[in-house]
Amino acid sequence: MASKSVEDNWYTKKDGKVVPTASHGKGSRWRARYRDVAGKEHARRFGRKADAQRWLDEVTTSVMTGQYVDPQAGQTTFEAYAEQWRAVQVHRPTTQNHYELVLRRYAYPTFGARTLSSILPSDVQGWIKRLETGDPRNRQRPLSPATIAVAHSIVSGVFRAAIRDRRITGNPCDGSKLPKTQTVRVVPPTTEQIHALHQAMPAAFKAMVTLAAGTGIRQGECFGLSVDRVDFLRRTLTVDRQLIKVTGQAPFFGPPKTAASVRSIPLPQVVVDALAAHLAEHGMGPHGLLFTLDDLPVRRASFFQRVWRPALKAADLPSDTHYHSIRHYYASLLIRHGESVKTVQARLGHASATETLDTYSHLWPDSDDRTREAVDAVLLADDLRTMATREP
Repeated sequence: MASKSVEDNWYTKKDGKVVPTASHGKGSRWRARYRDVAGKEHARRFGRKADAQRWLDEVTTSVMTGQYVDPQAGQTTFEAYAEQWRAVQVHRPTTQNHYELVLRRYAYPTFGARTLSSILPSDVQGWIKRLETGDPRNRQRPLSPATIAVAHSIVSGVFRAAIRDRRITGNPCDGSKLPKTQTVRVVPPTTEQIHALHQAMPAAFKAMVTLAAGTGIRQGECFGLSVDRVDFLRRTLTVDRQLIKVTGQAPFFGPPKTAASVRSIPLPQVVVDALAAHLAEHGMGPHGLLFTLDDLPVRRASFFQRVWRPALKAADLPSDTHYHSIRHYYASLLIRHGESVKTVQARLGHASATETLDTYSHLWPDSDDRTREAVDAVLLADDLRTMATREP
């Protein structure tokens, strides 16, 4: 800090005497000022000299500890800064697209035109409440707790970056109260429902149901699967890419969801036969793709509207059944037949065994009975030994 002082706006010395100034009685009496290292002056007025000195001391301390923030640095609008922040993030294309969508739909209508430094914790809490209840002014429907948590996390990330850039001193998202997310147990479809879905699918996508039920691959991995990733002789499937769709772009190949998603999956014979029959009847699409729509890479929205939704209706399945439900079915098969947590994790391409357990632990058979048996085996045995040693 180049210079600092506390000045009296009401009185000044003249010829050795204290006399009123032209500003006497007007506004706050004490003016605290300082010049930063760049020579720029900053000033505030206070009614009491002690308050002016305290503010100046706080500024001095923040400079000395490296926590100083130029009061003008936070005058950038939230949207302008968030767009700069978003442009330099190292994210997968789908994640970049998701961040842009969340900010544009949920954050910018409320915070976009406001400066970073003007947004308070109470503003953030009010925004969360409107997301939860809906906001007719912006034509927003009520959002689920999970979606609100994601939006809050992204907005908080923008503010954390602004703190690191010395734009603001604190994150207004800290301490926010979020609506509680209800944990919903996965309920896989039954084998009968999988068969019904298979029968209801168009001929060009029947093998897709068998493939998903027999390997558990994700939708993007399925749409991006090409013939060269299938080893019919060794009966293995290599998953090392997926078909990605980003707003405004044609579908393109990209990496799987995580590094752990790159994997080799053993193919059951039923899947090998289904894929061979599919290729014999429908051939390969562009880039060797197994599944296409109108001889083009499959777009998720088109697939949902033209293929998936009609098939669900024809199979008399719940309308909220997703492609991911078939992945759950595959996981339930592995668990039912005694596969370990690590095996299920590897087949599904989960990043950790914890993720697998968090999703499917309730599906491991007889877990309650095994818990009872383990306790009974110890405690009942102790009771028997005690009874045997008692005197008649």
